[in-house]
Amino acid sequence: MRMRKKPNLIPRMERCADYQIKDPQNWQGHWRDLLAPECQLRLELGCGKGRFTCETAAAEPEVLFIAIERVPDAMVIAMERAKAMGLINVRFIDADVANLQSYFAPDEVERIYINFCDPWPTNRHAKRRLTHPDFLERYRGVLRDGGDIHFKTDNRGLFEWSLFQFPKAGYELREVTRDLHANGICGVMTDYEEKFHNLGTPINRCVGVKLHREKSPIEENVPETESAPQEDETAPLAD
Repeated sequence: MRMRKKPNLIPRMERCADYQIKDPQNWQGHWRDLLAPECQLRLELGCGKGRFTCETAAAEPEVLFIAIERVPDAMVIAMERAKAMGLINVRFIDADVANLQSYFAPDEVERIYINFCDPWPTNRHAKRRLTHPDFLERYRGVLRDGGDIHFKTDNRGLFEWSLFQFPKAGYELREVTRDLHANGICGVMTDYEEKFHNLGTPINRCVGVKLHREKSPIEENVPETESAPQEDETAPLAD
């Protein structure tokens, strides 16, 4: 679902300019200078309107959150949210997830959040999924050993497919659940997550922990039986 263009986008972005990093490559290895030398650094890939980023950052003020979002009309809402909440531990960047290693140094990141990414349901688009082994290998390039990826999706097909991909790229699966909120709300929700939870759609979640290894070969040639999410392929994806 495409987001509507926001009126007065440029002046709104300018009013929140302190929250946007326009030259992320210049911060490689120095992100903690934005908060504190000893702080944790976490990334959210595709933050949408920023509810998850901002509420999580408010709950953990000692952690630095860098949110990545390619849609300006969503990013401006997220930045306005952060500004209204007076957060000092959040920054936003418009960047390509495939180039994370150009923006972050090896072992610089403790955690990555992937919340409700596009499932790209057809086989020919499999490599665009943010849990494809190619992407998971790139994340290894910035995550420290023992760092983790928290992945949530309402798309059961994508989730089941992704469970095969994490081990291929050297991650140990933990906290796997196919109904995260079955016993009550668990953690901070995105706007999209709340909407579909209220409609009765189960939320799938897992954690992938980066294991140490000497080499990081990119696993390709995913078996056909694992290659395509089959459920909820047309579900709207905007946060």
